[in-house]
Amino acid sequence: MDTTRYKAEGDEGLGVSVVIVLDNSGSMGEKAEGDKRDKAVVARQAIEQTLTATDVALAKRPDFPIKVGIVLFSDAAAVLLPVQPYDRDSVRAALGRVPEPRGGTAIGDAMDAAREDLYRAGTFRKVMLVVTDGENTNGRKPADMAREIAQRSDGGVRMYFIAFDTDAEKFGFVRDVKGDVVTAQNSASLQTSLSSLYESKVLAESATEPDASVGARAPADTAPPVPSPSAAH
Repeated sequence: MDTTRYKAEGDEGLGVSVVIVLDNSGSMGEKAEGDKRDKAVVARQAIEQTLTATDVALAKRPDFPIKVGIVLFSDAAAVLLPVQPYDRDSVRAALGRVPEPRGGTAIGDAMDAAREDLYRAGTFRKVMLVVTDGENTNGRKPADMAREIAQRSDGGVRMYFIAFDTDAEKFGFVRDVKGDVVTAQNSASLQTSLSSLYESKVLAESATEPDASVGARAPADTAPPVPSPSAAH
């Protein structure tokens, strides 16, 4: 495994960037538990609804950048929405371009694509939220990828998994790198879990007074830690 530290593409400053990594494999075309909609439709709607909370956070703290991106994966990974300052219309348009679910599940490769985008985002703080209903079938193993990202970012990329209609213990490895995994067995719990992670691990940043000395001294490839959920309001 390559152990050299990741390098940011350009200067980094205060703010938080989050990439939502969304499963669009064939199994996401199945019906969600207790719902007439496909899991893919449920997930897209949950993401859009969750991200609207960003507007409130930005209204409270307009000087603290919050950037959002989306990576889609099935047999391979692709950046659906590059990390950029949050804009509701851009998110809605990107989610509207998602094709019908099909193919395999390249979770590890999608994590790497998300990591690359986070290092183009221009913020010290970086968060990855992975929404998936399956096991990795293509490309890099997610456990290996999680360890590599944690090591090469010095823990600066925080990783969180939402196990949608699947066993969360498949992704227990993320706890070993100071991330977390939660279970969402149906539509309602997916919305709850995604919103909880987003608000406690991302939007809590906008309620935390940044340490100006960190921004002044930190090298471009270093990220200060994300505060605990107790920082959220």
